[in-house]
Amino acid sequence: MTLSRPFLSTLCTLTALAGLLLAGCSDQAAAPADTAAAPAPQAASTPAKGGPGAQPPVSVTTVRALQRDMAVNLKTTGTVVSLSSVDVKSQITSTLRQVHFREGQFVKAGQLLFTLDARTEEANLAKTRAQLAKDTVSLNDARRQWQRAKQLLAQKFVSQGALDTALAEVDAWQATLASDQAAITASQVALSYARITAPQAGRAGAVNVFAGSAVLANQTPLVTITQLDPIGVAFSIAQRDLSSALAALKDGGAVVTAVLADKGGSFQGRLQFMDNLVDASSGTVMAKANFANPGSKLWPGAFVEVSQTVATLSDVVVVPQVSVIQGPRGTFVYVIADGVASMRPVKLLYAEGADAAIEGVKPGEEVALDGRQNLRPNASVVVRAPQGAASGGKKAGQP
Repeated sequence: MTLSRPFLSTLCTLTALAGLLLAGCSDQAAAPADTAAAPAPQAASTPAKGGPGAQPPVSVTTVRALQRDMAVNLKTTGTVVSLSSVDVKSQITSTLRQVHFREGQFVKAGQLLFTLDARTEEANLAKTRAQLAKDTVSLNDARRQWQRAKQLLAQKFVSQGALDTALAEVDAWQATLASDQAAITASQVALSYARITAPQAGRAGAVNVFAGSAVLANQTPLVTITQLDPIGVAFSIAQRDLSSALAALKDGGAVVTAVLADKGGSFQGRLQFMDNLVDASSGTVMAKANFANPGSKLWPGAFVEVSQTVATLSDVVVVPQVSVIQGPRGTFVYVIADGVASMRPVKLLYAEGADAAIEGVKPGEEVALDGRQNLRPNASVVVRAPQGAASGGKKAGQP
């Protein structure tokens, strides 16, 4: 079928109008979508100070750094030792007759402890005394012969030689009497060994013999007497502190404190002895301090905590030890000033108990205590408690 020219012209016109109409509708639909996709202005990333979303201040307590002297103490474990312990033995071989004390009794120096069978020593003493009496008679006779010889010499009946012989006889008997007197003294000493007395004051241990027991001279142990007052404490001092301990020893001995476990009490004594060599295996020097022990609370063999003051740090800045923070970059504290926390590097000089001596903080500056773990450099803070002092419960500003 053949289309006429007027019809084709009309069809083209309608097609063009339809295309224009579709294009207009498409533009009107796209316009709202583009408007919605347009980005809105961004809000400020950091809120203004004090405005909505600002970081609240950190609540802390503070303490004032103080300047004062601080004692340097050495702490170690020691052992209570007796200053003197004597094993009592007999000096003669005999049989024990009697024990004059009880086991565990405190005895005085010179107190009678044991009595031995002394009949042999008594007989020997009597024999030597009889010999002395016999020789005394002979000496008297020799003196009379000498006097007679002098008279005869004056009458020229004897020679000078006879007189000299009579005098020599007198001298010989005098020497014999001196020997007899020495024998008597020896017998008296042997007889005294039958009475065994305490060589020192102290506590008696277990009695190892009984009445009727055979006792060998210088072999059989009878009892041990241990001195308890005064008493000693042995402990070790590190080699690095040797010079300070020696200096304290020259001044009459540094004060040493010994504390028994389980609240057994605290005692003060003085350093009295230091060994003359360093133990190569431990790098320490053995030391000993003397303590008065009237109540016998310090018992040989007991363990005690020993503390000794070896030096004093003068005019150092002291803060609580818990305020000092050990970080990966070193040791520091937070100093609080005008409501802001500043991280301050410090050098730890010495720490003991609740206190620490440091360098890097001035006396009187406020150091963060509780709440310091929440702080950051330049953080705002609010102090929520009254200020304390650096030395265990002292008020701020007190030395």
